[in-house]
Amino acid sequence: MEKHAKIYVAGHRGMVGSAIVRSLQKNGYTNLVVRTSQELDLRSQQAVADFFASEKPAYVFLAAAKVGGIVANNTYRADFLYENLAIQNNVIHAAYVNQVTKLMFLGSSCIYPKLAPQPLKESYLLTGLLESTNEPYAIAKIAGIKMCEAYRAQYGCNYISVMPTNLYGPNDNYDLQNSHVLPAMIRKFHEAKARGDQSMELWGTGSPMREFLYADDLAEACLFLMETYNEAELVNIGTGVDVTIKELAETVQKIVGFTGEIKWDTNRPDGTPRKLMDVSKLHGLGWKHRIELSDGIQLAYQDFLANVSIRK
Repeated sequence: MEKHAKIYVAGHRGMVGSAIVRSLQKNGYTNLVVRTSQELDLRSQQAVADFFASEKPAYVFLAAAKVGGIVANNTYRADFLYENLAIQNNVIHAAYVNQVTKLMFLGSSCIYPKLAPQPLKESYLLTGLLESTNEPYAIAKIAGIKMCEAYRAQYGCNYISVMPTNLYGPNDNYDLQNSHVLPAMIRKFHEAKARGDQSMELWGTGSPMREFLYADDLAEACLFLMETYNEAELVNIGTGVDVTIKELAETVQKIVGFTGEIKWDTNRPDGTPRKLMDVSKLHGLGWKHRIELSDGIQLAYQDFLANVSIRK
């Protein structure tokens, strides 16, 4: 990408989009175009068409999506399917109409079958049934991948798709009703410490294994792939390393400074036993994560203290 090229980052206020903006600015890209959802409703075909016709971006990072945790995904199934399909359809088609040089579509690891072998290879897409609780979101993301492939096949568009693992970092969602496991732990341990609790309860046995990638590492990987990768097949982005939920909890506990006991409610569900990305393709292309989990959680907790806890 040329340093002066006009680059549109869709979803720039979210955790992923804001990290991409930081990465672009750090690497000398200055001609960035962003719009809040109040300024541009990506669900509106006409609004998106007008925006692209007016701004004519050369490059697009499609990081905008309706996202949430397991409760939100399972409760608002129609919203997650409709809104994500609308956003993708409008942005990808408008990029084609306005001759965007290159587009990156960001998906999610939930696109892979529930019972796929571990670690998850890119080739496992559409080889089995999805996890039912987030099936609408996953189907929307799969449609986005296939849309990029179809526009490449029919029109020669240079559209690529990347699938990040579990993410955390600045601008994360710490709402206990619909946040993911790591930000939820940060908040729960912080509030238990503030109350002086002697113990804190977490769901399950602590045995499931999960992989976590710091948002700024994801952004660096996205920039690397935008500059170097031009193939149809999607690319996993992760660390290739996972930890048990128990190990994760103990790390967060230590960083937050909660000295009480962790109690595991084994009557609660554990979820999928393991979800690890195969990142051998990404490593083969020449990119590897830099921020290890304990360092990343420390950075995330500082962001939580600075931007979230002060608002409570």
